[in-house]
This record gives sequence, C-alpha cells and structure tokens, in this order.
Amino acid sequence: MTARLLSGPSTTAGAETLADHLARLGDLPGRADRAHLIAMLDAAGLLGRGGAGFPVGRKWGSVAGRAKGEAVVLANGAEGEPLSHKDRVLMASRPHLVLDGLELAAEAVGARRAVLYVGSEHAEARAALERALAERAAGRTPGRLPRVPTTLVTPPVSYLAGEESAAVHFVNAGDPRPTTVPPRPYEKGVAGRPTLVQNVETLAHAALIARYGDAWYREAGRAETRGTALVTVSGGMRPGVLEVDLGTTVGELAEWSGVSASVGSPVLLGGYFGTIVAGANAWRLPLDPVAMRCDGAAFGAGVVAFLGDEACGVATTARIMDYMAGSSAAQCGPCVFGLRAIADASARVATGQPHQDDLARLRGWSQSLAGRGACRLPDGTTALLATSLRVYEADWTSHQHHRRCSVRQGARVVQ
Repeated sequence: MTARLLSGPSTTAGAETLADHLARLGDLPGRADRAHLIAMLDAAGLLGRGGAGFPVGRKWGSVAGRAKGEAVVLANGAEGEPLSHKDRVLMASRPHLVLDGLELAAEAVGARRAVLYVGSEHAEARAALERALAERAAGRTPGRLPRVPTTLVTPPVSYLAGEESAAVHFVNAGDPRPTTVPPRPYEKGVAGRPTLVQNVETLAHAALIARYGDAWYREAGRAETRGTALVTVSGGMRPGVLEVDLGTTVGELAEWSGVSASVGSPVLLGGYFGTIVAGANAWRLPLDPVAMRCDGAAFGAGVVAFLGDEACGVATTARIMDYMAGSSAAQCGPCVFGLRAIADASARVATGQPHQDDLARLRGWSQSLAGRGACRLPDGTTALLATSLRVYEADWTSHQHHRRCSVRQGARVVQ
C-alpha cells in the first residue's frame, strides 16, 4: 500500500504543491485509460465518505446518464459535523488530490462547471485550494484533463449546510437549507442541471483509483467493505485524523489513542448523526459501513469519540440535543417544535430539574419523530437519542427519579 490519501509529507507540513504532488503520484492517466472510470469505481466498491455511504460508481452513472454535456459537479467540503476534522485536513494538506478527483468527476459525468463548496470556518483549507487552483491554471501540462471552470463557494457555519440539497440551494439562492426532494440534485441541481454532489474525501479516493486501479484499492481493507477511510478520533491522549484500513476495530483505535480497553466506556460513532455504543460492544466493532449497519451502529462521517467514564452520558446527550435543535432549518414542525422539546426536556433531566414525565416523553419522541421532518435532521437526532437512552439507561433513570448523577467528577460534555 504505497500511496493512499495521507501518504507523503506530514499533514502538518502545509499544502502539497502541484510540483510535489505530480512528483509523488505522477500525472493522471491518459484519456483512453480513464474512459472507464465509472466502471472502475463500481468494481472498487468505493462508498461515499460524506455520511450516507452510497456507492460512488452508481451515483456518478446516474448523473452521467442525464448530463447531455450540461452537468455540474459540486465538491462538498462543508464539514459541519462538530466532531469531524478529516475533510479540512485533507483539503489543507492534499488540495491537488481533491482537485484531481473533481476534474475526473467532471469529465466522467459530462460537466461543464464545477463548484468547490468549503465551509467558511475552514480558512486554511480554503486558502490551500485557492492556491492550488492558481497553480493549476498557471501550470497546465500536456495530457492533463481539460480545465473545468471552477467556483469556490463559502457557505456559512451550519450543520445542515453540507446536506446535498442544502448545498445546491445555497449555490442557487444563497440559502443553505435543505429543499424538498424529489427532484434530487442528480436530476435537477445547480442552475437546474443534473448535479453530482460528492464529498471531497470521496473525490480524492477516485483520483487514486484512476491512477492505480480498482484491484489496487481493494488490496486495503479487512472487512466486507474494501479500501481505506479517514477517521477523526477524539477523547483519548492522541486525538487526530487517521487513515485506516476499513475493518480496523474501535479497540485498535482506542489503543492508538491511549484509551484503556479495560475501561469499556461508551463510544460515539459516526458523529452527531451517529450512535452511542456501549464499550463492551464497541471495542470489537470493525470500522466498516456495512458491518456497522448490521450491528445497529453508524460509520457516518468517520467519527470515533471515546466518551470516557468521567463523562456524564445524560449531560453529553443533552448538549448534543441542544446543538441539533439549534441547527434546525426552521422549515417544519418536527424540527422547530419537536427538536426543541427534546433539547429542553434533556436539559431538565441532565440538570436535575426534570418534569414528572420528561423521561417517558423522551423515550416516546425517540421512536415517533423520525420520518416526519422536511429533512433528515429529526431522524438523525432521535436515532442518537435512542442509543443514549439505551446505553445510559441507569443514568437517565437516576437523573429523572433521584435527581442524582452517578459521575462523581461532574458532567463533562463532548464538543
């Protein structure tokens, strides 16, 4: 495995230049060799890294089939998930790998326009991409892909801004809120054209697969899903972004980050749209989207947050519920009223001031609110709440009925 996303210079060394990028990886293959890239992505089994884990080859094929030479590609680097840092690290350190993937995607789906969609809080990543675009404009070499006109767009800080319909809505109308689907972006997106919205990590993987092939990609990986993935690890003595073989266990990451496997404390997997898993179950879990889904967990945005025994699970959950309620797009009742009711009830229970029926209501809402919103924010929020109520059942009960926290050191929340 000689070349992967984070191979080469340290990610702390700044953005890799075009000259260094080409010296390390070589140019992209010629037109004849990249003509079958969509089929190659299918054969590789590459899944999207934005959270949903949709097959990339199928997604590109859906846009290509509708494009008629008028498609748009949007490279999604919004990364609004509070616990994830992988995309900004990749953009800041390997901007040309992302741009390679963007150009390949544009050619493969028949796009005449590309958009780099980078969260406003990611200043270092945005600056690296701006410099990389300037380098490529000044240093085009024979045999490279035709340059696709590329616009760098900066959405405001928002959890929902990275949702694909919200990204399209912002580019079209300056409003980073999800829109009702159908039509979906691949049918009618930016400027009404078929639009491929693809996470920046996914595009970088595609750039390597184009160079080395689907068989090379599948050499990595230890579970059903092949390849590598970027993960953001927090809660231990060595937080950071790692590139790991899919199938690496949570316990192995615990060991790397200095978390004692004997502690068996809960782990938040996938981010705020993810799941809380009891330590005894989490440690054996392979970081593989398919295997995790079968176990009721979520790979999501590639987040592994060790919560620790000193953290109050109720307070941690209440903080997340408040954040999610504050992230509402204010477009429907389940978000505006439902998520705020959940956040307020969670806060009361966490602070020892519960109403008599707060815990019972939270249990009911965790099962009944999903699927009722204009977007998936209520679904992800209630899914996380349901796992917290299960994993921290004794703590929720103690907070509700005895107004007592079992954590002697007080409540430390994840943020």
